[in-house]
Amino acid sequence: MSYVPALEIITQRITLQRNSYIDYPVVVGMANTSIQDKINYTILAMVNKLYSDQIRQLLNQGYPQVPHMDIMGWYEIKTNERGVLSLSIGNYTMAYPAAHGWTMIKSLTVDAQIGELYQLYDLFKPDSNYMQILSDLISAQIKARNISLISPYPGIKPVNQDYYIADKALVIYYQLVEFTPYAYGFPMFPISVYEIEDLIKPGTPLYKMLES
Repeated sequence: MSYVPALEIITQRITLQRNSYIDYPVVVGMANTSIQDKINYTILAMVNKLYSDQIRQLLNQGYPQVPHMDIMGWYEIKTNERGVLSLSIGNYTMAYPAAHGWTMIKSLTVDAQIGELYQLYDLFKPDSNYMQILSDLISAQIKARNISLISPYPGIKPVNQDYYIADKALVIYYQLVEFTPYAYGFPMFPISVYEIEDLIKPGTPLYKMLES
């Protein structure tokens, strides 16, 4: 595989009000500005959706209207190499007079050379039975790590399953209290690419992690 340089990324801030802001990544310096714009549009769309989902979550918790709240948004770069950009975007919201805040994290993985966004199912060969295989691997981790559950592990979602790529690992994760106690935080399950390499679709961002 020929060398592909890392993307240049800067931080932009949206200031919402006192004590409330959202920091998010912006790709700059690409020779192909149309692909750069496509990646940045995808990132900003996720930032906006996460903010909307956070508000909706608060309203679903019984607030009659949008409450007074502080918001802190951040991001983490998980992979920026081999023509792959995988990152997580998080929001922490403290809505008064709630007893504690609420955090949501979403991730995106794009092929930086074409600007294409990949859902989890895009990474695997058709008819690979990847959902069952990944679910079994995660179930084994839950048992081995003695993770407490508040409901049965639901398995891999067919669409919109949260994940990111970190070096040689696929990391599947779930939101707060999906099936673990709030105090546990975000349950995250790293799976080595070599453990599932027979399932991975060639040409995808996950496949690029296998290439030497």
